Amino acid sequence: MTGATRITACRACGARLGAVFCDLGTMAVANSYVPPDRADAPEPVFPLRAMVCEGCRLVQLDTIVDAVGIFSDYAYFSSASSSWLDHAARFCTGMTQRLSLGAGSFVVEVASNDGYLLRNFVAAGIPCLGVEPAANVAAMAKEAGVPTEVFFFGADSARDLVARRGHADLIVANNVLAHVPDVNDFVAGMAILAGSRGMISIECPHLVTLVDGVQFDTIYHEHYAYWSLLSMEALLARHGLAVVDVERLPTHGGSLRVMARKAPAEASPAVLALRADEAARGLHTDAFYEGFEARVRQVLDGLRAWLAAGEGRRIGAYGAAAKGNTLLNAAGVKAPAILAVADRSTAKQGRLLPGSHIPVVTPEALLAMGLDDILVLPWNIAPEIAASLRRGGFAGRLVTAVPRITELP
Repeated sequence: MTGATRITACRACGARLGAVFCDLGTMAVANSYVPPDRADAPEPVFPLRAMVCEGCRLVQLDTIVDAVGIFSDYAYFSSASSSWLDHAARFCTGMTQRLSLGAGSFVVEVASNDGYLLRNFVAAGIPCLGVEPAANVAAMAKEAGVPTEVFFFGADSARDLVARRGHADLIVANNVLAHVPDVNDFVAGMAILAGSRGMISIECPHLVTLVDGVQFDTIYHEHYAYWSLLSMEALLARHGLAVVDVERLPTHGGSLRVMARKAPAEASPAVLALRADEAARGLHTDAFYEGFEARVRQVLDGLRAWLAAGEGRRIGAYGAAAKGNTLLNAAGVKAPAILAVADRSTAKQGRLLPGSHIPVVTPEALLAMGLDDILVLPWNIAPEIAASLRRGGFAGRLVTAVPRITELP
């Protein structure tokens, strides 16, 4: 981690950053897991504060942590979630039919992670390429037979890719737009790679569901921005792209799948409906963004109260996810208040959570600890996790903390 930069102007449109949306204080980077031999070493910490752009209304962090330091050696692997793999497979089937993709097509996924999605196109015989900046994650994709190149995507790399491989029929950008510090360079690259006929598919959590569900734990240093259709359309239009369709998804607590291509292009009824919905909610006004931080404090107070009431009980957690690290660090929870957290990712096992220093163990080790309660941190896949823990024999209490303490079956 080499450092951070404070900004006062919107990274998308250049307007002034206005009101504070949510200030979570200063904390460690959420996916920077700590080796046990560095448990006593100082951790880099940075302000974690989301602001609202006065122009395009993009919610974004005002402290930008160095992207190379975060993403060059990354600890998140998309294939760890079976529900996410199913989601990706359905998308590939649907887009293959929608765009009539075949052996003569070319599909590119930017931030392709471990090949979780493109493996479906490989299996179907559709030429594809993954672009992944984290070399350790890209190596896993290559081992799985997914063609993958390691670089940060932008306008220059898109021109080079077009020169080598031609324009793409489909460009997939799943849950990456939030991770990009220079969004204009990134979207310019997608426009170049798509050319006159390519389709761009962008998935990202929807700001409206973030607000409605008090999903503040999705705010962390790797997520530089939090998107609405309003702010995304403004960004895409700046680069000659038009939104042609949108789908509301249940993934990550409520997401959008935005389809765009070179303008001019007609917007579907779904786009018109979502524009109207966001306008009715007042996303263009200050009122929509006010009061969120007070609701966050209620969630944090609820978690602290639950832990205090459980004094004397053996409490663990499941899911060493970035959102869990935001929750724990914002609430000031540390080991041994939570004895351990389980995760299926071997890259995280044996390490400590950033900030809280709770040890990460295997699910089997967690179940062997004789716990009374388990706090499920990735609430977005809580049913999947709860079912797995029950199959493993856990009979104690399972709870989630966002948007309030809720006991799971």
